[in-house]
Amino acid sequence: MSGLKNSFFGKRLRATQQETDDESLPRRTRPRVIPMHTGGTPITGTTPGSSSAAASGSGLGSTPSLDSRPTTSEGSGGPESPSEVHRQQKEYGDRFVPSRDAGDLRTTYHLKEEGGGPATPSKNRIIPTESDALKEQANAIFNSILQTEVTPLSTRRSPSPTRRQAPMTASNGVASASSTTSSIPPTTPTRRRIFTYNSPSTSNPATPNRRLDTPTDEAYSMSPVRAESQHLLESPRRQLRSVCKTPYRVLDAPELADDFYLNLVDWSSTNVLGVGLGHCVYLWTAHNANVSKLCELGPADPISSVSWVQKGTTLAVGTLTGKLHIYDASTLQLQRTYQQAHSQRIGALAWNSHVLSSGSRDRMVYHRDVRERTSRPFKKCAGHRQEVCGLKWSSDGGVNSATLASGGNDNKVCIWDLRGSRRPGGLGTANPSPSRRSGEEDGGGGGAPAAGDAPLWKFHEHTAAVKALAWDPHVSGVLATGGGTQDGHIRFWNVANGTMLSELGTGSQVCNLIWSLTSHELVSTHGFSHTTAQNQICIWKYPSLNMVASLTGHVNRVLYLAMSPDGETIVTGAGDETLRFWNAFPKRRPGDRGVLAGLGSGSSSASGGASGGESRLDYGRLIR
Repeated sequence: MSGLKNSFFGKRLRATQQETDDESLPRRTRPRVIPMHTGGTPITGTTPGSSSAAASGSGLGSTPSLDSRPTTSEGSGGPESPSEVHRQQKEYGDRFVPSRDAGDLRTTYHLKEEGGGPATPSKNRIIPTESDALKEQANAIFNSILQTEVTPLSTRRSPSPTRRQAPMTASNGVASASSTTSSIPPTTPTRRRIFTYNSPSTSNPATPNRRLDTPTDEAYSMSPVRAESQHLLESPRRQLRSVCKTPYRVLDAPELADDFYLNLVDWSSTNVLGVGLGHCVYLWTAHNANVSKLCELGPADPISSVSWVQKGTTLAVGTLTGKLHIYDASTLQLQRTYQQAHSQRIGALAWNSHVLSSGSRDRMVYHRDVRERTSRPFKKCAGHRQEVCGLKWSSDGGVNSATLASGGNDNKVCIWDLRGSRRPGGLGTANPSPSRRSGEEDGGGGGAPAAGDAPLWKFHEHTAAVKALAWDPHVSGVLATGGGTQDGHIRFWNVANGTMLSELGTGSQVCNLIWSLTSHELVSTHGFSHTTAQNQICIWKYPSLNMVASLTGHVNRVLYLAMSPDGETIVTGAGDETLRFWNAFPKRRPGDRGVLAGLGSGSSSASGGASGGESRLDYGRLIR
């Protein structure tokens, strides 16, 4: 017996007996387990007056806990409530029965929460991917057929079974708690007949009312799919447009400057491309590929901007020293020179019939009438605090024909009206919106402008330089603007009321924007990017803003963009000293008088040119 008493089994038996005795003790004399932060192992302590229990239970104190999770409270080490005392008091015997109530499975097995928790915003934003129209159309058809075949629409659905609740029994007006949860268990049906045979009846909704003598019944069909799926497969498909991903022509352009703030490429309405290379301007005739040199300035005065007049016969040339030259493209002769057009380089030019507007690094926008002999501008606009790098006149022939948009290195977009029109709804000032979309009269280097020279609207949403500007030729009063590297957004504005219609985050520097003349689409060229996709040429569908195609080929920022007068071809230029020609848009249909009717009046490719006729996409003009 002494051997059994000192054996391991005897010690465990005495420990179990001690736990039973502890349960019989009064509550105040029971040993309580106080978890200490020593590796998660609870240490058994006793209250005063229970020394015998501590002596006999010392063997249990060295036994590690099977559920030794450290407590999260940072107090004195004890439990915070009596309920925790009850949870932490554990009983152990010869058999271990696991309990899921006390354990935390997610913590034990390091399980991830569903959905991965809140997503951490990533700095590496991915540029919107190109949508494969053919694949999307095929997937839509497949999903429709799959839904039709697997889950066909049925007008006769059996009602879902519901469990009948037993009536509540009340005593003295109070329902018993057990009666609220009691229910009648399922019973065996008392009907003895298992099989029944009935003739089809229209009165019984559960009986099918199909006629098997109909020749078109699906029971006699040889097709593996239903009639609805056959109709879907046999229906005509919408013709999708595919965009060629390679340029059909590449021209060398040596000394084409890699400068974001310059505009050195423009395509005239007479199908002549003007390019500024170094201190020379060259003309490339599209129909015969002839190249001619228009001018050669001094080596100390490089070209900074070129722009064709709407008629396509006159080319304006700006230089780094602030000079402005006007040439006759048909005779290659210099017509006029403004020696001190600006005090610094002229990076942006825009024509509105006989009015030539120029934006410079001196933060001013000057308007000159080329028919006048004087060299002084008839109007000055000071709305930017840094260099003006983008200018575009609205030439839709509507109410906004005298509207000019300017973008600057101060991240602002200004809308000007040379007719002196004021902002709607007030005496020349609008109530500032929460987005600060108002015409603040903060002047440039020439001081604060006069009240009449304040911009009609001033947009502050961009967070980088705004060079890319494009007026929608199909919808009057819609302007698209693009921000630089730190912004990377294309925003669309309604200049009639000064509100932003929508925005698109591209994830890269927006260098140029231009609208298609044959479809309601927009082309954007890009430079520096937060992702690996750089130097792209993207075509977007408006207003859905889905990417139609992504064209790559340039190894430098695509800083220059122009469109052919027929609206089918775009040309892009980059710092890699190449000009690439892309077939980006479909041909104009014969029935479209559209935006290209009457090329004699011309339309500048940079301004979108809609002066020749009415667009079929402008639904507002079709309403009488």
